[in-house]
Amino acid sequence: MSSTMRAAVAAVVLACTAPIVLAQGSTEKGIEQYRQALKEGNPAELWEARGEDLWKRKRGPKNVSLEQCDLGQGPGVVRGAYAHLPRYFADTDKVQDAESRLVTCMVTLQGFKEEDAKKNPFSAPGRHSDMEALTSYVAAESKGMKLNAPLAHPKEREAFELGDYLFHRRAGPHDYSCSTCHAESGKRIRLQELPALTDPGEAQKVFTTWPAYRVSQGSVRTMQHRLYDCYWQMRHPQLDFASDTATALMVYMAKFANGGEVHAPALKR
Repeated sequence: MSSTMRAAVAAVVLACTAPIVLAQGSTEKGIEQYRQALKEGNPAELWEARGEDLWKRKRGPKNVSLEQCDLGQGPGVVRGAYAHLPRYFADTDKVQDAESRLVTCMVTLQGFKEEDAKKNPFSAPGRHSDMEALTSYVAAESKGMKLNAPLAHPKEREAFELGDYLFHRRAGPHDYSCSTCHAESGKRIRLQELPALTDPGEAQKVFTTWPAYRVSQGSVRTMQHRLYDCYWQMRHPQLDFASDTATALMVYMAKFANGGEVHAPALKR
């Protein structure tokens, strides 16, 4: 191909792609403006307030509150606890995130059966979730702090290795894995950006914003729900609430998000 022909082809390609690039830039700018507008008046504050009430309210067969629940910083200490989760807990000999730890406290302190404590983890139309409210309250008490989920204990490192495997394991009818959508920058589904959760710069901006109020769903959603929904979209087997699988994935993602500032509960589309 002559230099003249190559120049002509290049001109045609540029003419065809320039509108697409400009349109994409315009779309991204519009999305960012939309996000900024959403920051004013986050309805998640209502979930935080309800969660604080649930934390202090005497409930369950033992008729006690959760005010002595140990979230990793000592019994009853909520401030800063979420910024250090998931983590290993000696009393359960397990690595736990905020939600699975709240289940433990509801069982040991308040006397709930485990299956009852795990009931209704996600809200639905006409049905509130106490777990979403409690998690919102706990997360809000770490707002502005740096995420520092530990990886020092052998079981924390074991959970990280499992999370690494699960994040990259392809399965289901679509042969998808978490990494299919979330291991490379620049991917999107329609107008939705897909963050690279193995990139610290992106992970620190995303992982630290859950739980979050979802405008499209009219409710606060937690990271447990986010993982549950992703598994459903990939057509993987159902991800059980507060399972070791869910915790391992969070340990893996938290490693890349460490150092990011907690902004939860955030507000999302």
